[in-house]
Amino acid sequence: EIVCLGFNPQSTVIATGSMDNTAKLWDVETGTEVCTLAGHTAEIVSLCFNTSGDTIVTGGFDHDARVWDARTGRCVRALEGHGAEVSSTVFNYAGDRVVSASIDRTCRLWDVGGGRCEFVWRGHSDEVLDACFDASGRRVASASADATARVYDASSGELAHVLEGHDGEISKVAFNPQGTRVMTASSDKTCKIWDSATGLCAQTLEGHTDEIFSCAFNYEGSYVITGSKDNTCRIWKA
Repeated sequence: EIVCLGFNPQSTVIATGSMDNTAKLWDVETGTEVCTLAGHTAEIVSLCFNTSGDTIVTGGFDHDARVWDARTGRCVRALEGHGAEVSSTVFNYAGDRVVSASIDRTCRLWDVGGGRCEFVWRGHSDEVLDACFDASGRRVASASADATARVYDASSGELAHVLEGHDGEISKVAFNPQGTRVMTASSDKTCKIWDSATGLCAQTLEGHTDEIFSCAFNYEGSYVITGSKDNTCRIWKA
């Protein structure tokens, strides 16, 4: 079973993560396998390419994240430290840092070059299901089953805001391209858009009739798309 997938930024390679404990890279033009990323000891549930497309990070249920050379399939770094399954892994735009979210209720910020954990962010009272950088890499947001999201300063490690207002777990969090808004998708059937400077809710998107599992801004940040268990997607003006 394939659990996660994604293109490299150049759209030449697709990565797939599987319950067979491996990820595979595929040539888009030919459909042939480029390489297999073998090293995790449990299913891979998250993956992300860096901006240049030559490195990929994976997160697994073995509690670890791993950084791989996307050209050779060689594991160049194991990011070890979480006490439970890793739910999300993502690079910053510069490609020198990774943030990982975990069922252990923490997020970790990693230096990719040295494999060092720079910060461990605690505070959520339930599983952390997603995390992301803003476009500048200066802030990180996390989403949790405790119905809150948190925004952190990636330079100092300080907590900037706790985003409270949802009535159910938050499964997805995203910054707009400008970094001025944070969006959260929740099992309470709503998405909320927050002012990233103040932490205040600027907009609540209501209309879905079941849990919302995914959300994304378009490239300009002017539109939002949401995906729900009600079998629909909705497009909204942000």
